[in-house]
Amino acid sequence: MGGFILRRLAISVPLVVVSSFLVFMLVAAAGDPLAELRGNPNTPRSTIEARRRQLHLDKPVLVRYGMWARGAVHGDFGRSFVTGERVGPMLWRAIGVTMRLLAGAVLLAVLFGILIGVGAALRQYSKFDYLATFFAFVFFSMPVFWLAAVLKDFGIGFNVFFTVGEQTPGLSGGFLSVWGDRLGHLILPALSLILIQVASWSRYQRASMLEVLNADYVRTAKAKGLSPGRVIVRHALRNALIPIVTLVAIDFGLLLSGAVITETVFAWSGMGRLLLNAISRQDINVVQAWLLVSATMVVLFNLLADVLYGYLDPRIRRA
Repeated sequence: MGGFILRRLAISVPLVVVSSFLVFMLVAAAGDPLAELRGNPNTPRSTIEARRRQLHLDKPVLVRYGMWARGAVHGDFGRSFVTGERVGPMLWRAIGVTMRLLAGAVLLAVLFGILIGVGAALRQYSKFDYLATFFAFVFFSMPVFWLAAVLKDFGIGFNVFFTVGEQTPGLSGGFLSVWGDRLGHLILPALSLILIQVASWSRYQRASMLEVLNADYVRTAKAKGLSPGRVIVRHALRNALIPIVTLVAIDFGLLLSGAVITETVFAWSGMGRLLLNAISRQDINVVQAWLLVSATMVVLFNLLADVLYGYLDPRIRRA
């Protein structure tokens, strides 16, 4: 298993490097950071040139990439073009907020997606199967921004759930009171992501489970007299999980973009607000850091999926 993980790491590291290069080049080509200064007729040319040297825009793009990548390896993404604040601390604060949302949403969506999918497969064409199919298509057809807005209006109308922010401003107290408040703010934003993902993942899990249940080795296990629970958990479910692991890894990027929208609707100060503010103010260093961290997270999530493949199916480790 150790060798398998090392081989996957050897693939993942170059992917991160290539992603960082593409991120830098795309953002560098997206616009001129000094456009606002150049557009102001009262700005002296000496000021523009000083700012250009300060941002290293007088150097070739490959040299600038090398300087930026060297700093990024050490967690230094430069300073914000707008506020002058270091980008690193801004980004880590935003990641902490967003990961609270994503961690809870992914774990619960995977859990309920597997349970509903397996239950629907074991009770094929039953009332439960038809009901799960109906709600899956309903939620799968809903845009995340619309569902988030509906849930927010629901929370405002019933005055039961928190609908603004990731925590109460000026919150103080012990561990339980702080995290109790944060979990209360988490319910509706997480639910807007969970419902859509459960709808998708449960359908894939149902299809995968049905395929495995009809496999020869499952019928052989039943013929040997193994208990139904052991046949389902040890022989059927373990193999049926491989496609859903792939799907969760692929959908992580979609979840991240969904979190950006959800954070905007519920006014969270996470990666969503950080990105939108940076784009609106043409804060290039922040945009570059955000895109690099997001790309790295996607690569790491796919690496985790590869490790889970090896655990679920030993044949993959020997490939």
